[in-house]
Amino acid sequence: MQTPRPHPTLGHSTALRRPGAAVLLAGVIAAGAWQAQAQSAAPPVDLIKQREQELEAARAQQKSAAELREKLKAEITAIGEDRTKLNEQLIDIAARVRGIETSIGDAEARLRPLDIREQQIRGSLESRRAEIGEVLAALQRAGRRAPPALLVRPEDALQSLRTAMLLGAVVPEMRVRADRLVSDLGELISLRKTIAAERDQLSADRAKLTEDQLRLASLVEERQKKQSAAEKDMEAERARAVTLSRQVDSLQDLIAKMEQDLKSAAKAAASANLQGAPTALNGKPNMAALRDPGRLSPAISFASAKGLFALPVNGTKIREFGRSDGVGGVEKGISVATRPGAQVTTPCDGWVVYSGPFRSYGQLLILNAGGGYHVLIAGMERISVNIGQFVLTGEPVATMGSTSRVASILAANASQPVLYIEFRKDGTPIDSGPWWAASEGEKVRG
Repeated sequence: MQTPRPHPTLGHSTALRRPGAAVLLAGVIAAGAWQAQAQSAAPPVDLIKQREQELEAARAQQKSAAELREKLKAEITAIGEDRTKLNEQLIDIAARVRGIETSIGDAEARLRPLDIREQQIRGSLESRRAEIGEVLAALQRAGRRAPPALLVRPEDALQSLRTAMLLGAVVPEMRVRADRLVSDLGELISLRKTIAAERDQLSADRAKLTEDQLRLASLVEERQKKQSAAEKDMEAERARAVTLSRQVDSLQDLIAKMEQDLKSAAKAAASANLQGAPTALNGKPNMAALRDPGRLSPAISFASAKGLFALPVNGTKIREFGRSDGVGGVEKGISVATRPGAQVTTPCDGWVVYSGPFRSYGQLLILNAGGGYHVLIAGMERISVNIGQFVLTGEPVATMGSTSRVASILAANASQPVLYIEFRKDGTPIDSGPWWAASEGEKVRG
């Protein structure tokens, strides 16, 4: 009987020539530990090189951000006093930010089951460590070839199995076991490629989101500078609004107090009353009027916009109007769970009659949409518009924080940021459901 020649990579180590070596190494493959071992065994020189590369990447990122800020300053300077162009850019970029937020959410949702399935396959292979070694050794012996000394990737294990199955005469039982392993390894490889592609796209989307958020922040800052220049007593008005808000206990009283006692809010309310409801074309909303970013009053009447509004933020509804609030009452609005830092935009045209903290609502924004309608939005971390300001449909007005800012029962059980939205007609809460668009194509755009 001919003595098998040692594999060239084994050298003269008797430990590596033992049958258990193939079992052990194959098990390492199945568990996915080849990557961790390679990393832990990396020499200090490689670690230093890796740190240098990371530092260089951080410097490049900082340089890119600085260049972007300079570019944004130039763009904003070019806009100058053109309010129409500034509004147009604000609405377009806010829509783009929300679109990227949606893409990121979708990608994360696709990755979750893929990651779970990968862990399941890895767990299955780990539990069959001995079987992998046995099958590999048997198939390699049948093919009159020595088992490989080291397989560092699942692709290598898969290729070894396939090659051995072709070279050797495999008994039916062994072929069934080998086919099952081939299937699992093939799926694992495919999953890893899919996951890598998804993560690359996710990384690209996050980079775009960061850039567009910076652009949006610069434009919002410029918008508010112009607003502050137009309203010299802005700070005094803001302080008075907070003082007045402490004198009331309900939202209805807050709205009345603002529109009666605060100069900028009273002016906004008067404008809403004077403008009246925009005329409709053939009994239908004039959607073309929404394309004018320079408008100073609502393009369409609130009452005629049913089925046209987009939710102010991307997220999932967790509370509905009219449902039990858990404390013996009913919900007066809806609550939407969002991503941390999500962009909040206006669902409609309107005048800001309150902007600031209020009771258990956290940061609260109230819009007078005309015709006796008010829109209340609460739970944001930061509001970027001032009292008295006229805002357009889709315009950015606030951002969410990293946790829930609504301290009331509305968000008591929420583990993520929650936006509360309430519609009112003549001071009474109404169901906002009829106003929300059923699909993306039906939403109004500023």
